[in-house]
Amino acid sequence: MLVVEDLHVYYGEIHALKGVSLTVGTGEIVAVLGPNGAGKTTTVKTISGLLAPRQGRVTLDEASIGGHPAHEIVHKGIAHVPEGRKIFNRLTVAENLGMGAYIRSDAGIAEDMERVFTLFARLKERRTQVAGTLSGGEQQMLAIGRALMARPRLLLLDEPSMGLAPIVVEQIFETIVEVNRHGTTILLVEQNAAMALGIARRGYVLETGAVALTGTAAELAGNIDVRRAYLGE
Repeated sequence: MLVVEDLHVYYGEIHALKGVSLTVGTGEIVAVLGPNGAGKTTTVKTISGLLAPRQGRVTLDEASIGGHPAHEIVHKGIAHVPEGRKIFNRLTVAENLGMGAYIRSDAGIAEDMERVFTLFARLKERRTQVAGTLSGGEQQMLAIGRALMARPRLLLLDEPSMGLAPIVVEQIFETIVEVNRHGTTILLVEQNAAMALGIARRGYVLETGAVALTGTAAELAGNIDVRRAYLGE
């Protein structure tokens, strides 16, 4: 489905990605792990069109999308839940969800909003509440729900557990599994390696802008270097 080949991305003269390659197959959950500054967020920003690669290819269903503007990427079936949520603080919950469907004009928008409210019952209770007054966990639910309103085939999730209480993290990850079960492919960037590898099929470990390790989730969870660096052992 998604193929990233030899991706090189710069911030000015800073070489942030140094030949990153990865694949995501239809229906998979694929995890991207690594420390701060490893290039995880840069990778998903490049896939979603927020950054342009200087070298390399990004293809979706064998069609090149590297360097295309972000709104075109959304039309092609990729939605991005950014690090830090980036919700519209002054809009209500329902208005934020409506913004997620801005590319659509079909009759299924209301039905999809109800689906989001089924996934996240707390959002339904707060549908008229201004989003900036929500808790961190509720804002993360809203960010995911907003992305789902675009009906993506591929969902990019950047650090969905960041800053959240453990019980909320569990709920978020249960929802990620549920979304995947209903047919959405997921590329998951996450520092919580144990949670990510617990739901992913495969994974990649980035270090200093390059892929250091790759394997099945079980292989990475059993790797001694991964266990020491990311699983606290």
